[in-house]
Amino acid sequence: MTDDTHTIRSAGLTATIKAHGAELCSLKDGAGTEFVWQAGPAWPRHAPLLFPIVGRLANDEMRHLGKTYRMTQHGFARDSRFAWVERGENRCTLVLEDSETTCALYPFAFRLMATYAIDDAGLDLSLSVINTGGETLPVSLGGHPAFNWPLQAGVPKESYALTFTTEEPSPVHRVEGGLLLAATDPSPVQGTVLPLSESLFINDAVILDPVNSHAVRYAAGQGGPWLRMSWRGFRELGVWSKPTGAPFLCIEPWRGYASPKDFDGEFSDKPGLMHIATGAAEELSYRIEVGSC
Repeated sequence: MTDDTHTIRSAGLTATIKAHGAELCSLKDGAGTEFVWQAGPAWPRHAPLLFPIVGRLANDEMRHLGKTYRMTQHGFARDSRFAWVERGENRCTLVLEDSETTCALYPFAFRLMATYAIDDAGLDLSLSVINTGGETLPVSLGGHPAFNWPLQAGVPKESYALTFTTEEPSPVHRVEGGLLLAATDPSPVQGTVLPLSESLFINDAVILDPVNSHAVRYAAGQGGPWLRMSWRGFRELGVWSKPTGAPFLCIEPWRGYASPKDFDGEFSDKPGLMHIATGAAEELSYRIEVGSC
């Protein structure tokens, strides 16, 4: 155990979490199969938390009560050091609170809690955003976990698909320059199945808004390692990789999304935000289950 990371264990799984960003950086089964992307030149992160925004704001600027603040893509939590609250054998909790540093970027009081808990079948991440200030808290929160693609060496990437619990026929959103386009694309989901290929991401992420399903299974058709991701409280889902041979796939439950390309108003009026009353909290969670067949 170090102050920078903490590993939690069950009989069949291990997970390692970093204080930097409260970021999951490893999830392995008993056979040693690593499911989480181990960062690298293609993308230097593992599974960042997106807070207090998801996506980008126009010109990376947030306006509130006549002042302009610099807020870069996906917010500052992923680059902030969280404090350890609990560090147990099979669970841990971290917290990030407003500070002089955060207030220079985001003039609101908050507490963001992240609790990881592991069992023999999977890993849970429970997130809580608490408004500790005296005004309504406008905020978004998202997960951005990246998984190895392929999950097993030698398996073609095109053998993999995402299978949703419910049909997803609605048109999907895309982004340009990080901002949400008004026009939509036909859904690439065929009933409940989204075939995966690098070309799917030529126009950046595929955004299901809203997502009908509460879970999705990621696996290759011929078997091998698989994972299932489920979520509660999140309303949108992003699926992203790079169309350049990057060996990872991000499955991203979101509560919020990038600024629409034509939005140019007060931050609190931006579409997709949660608005949390003073003293209140929003609770969101997702679970990753893994196995092999």
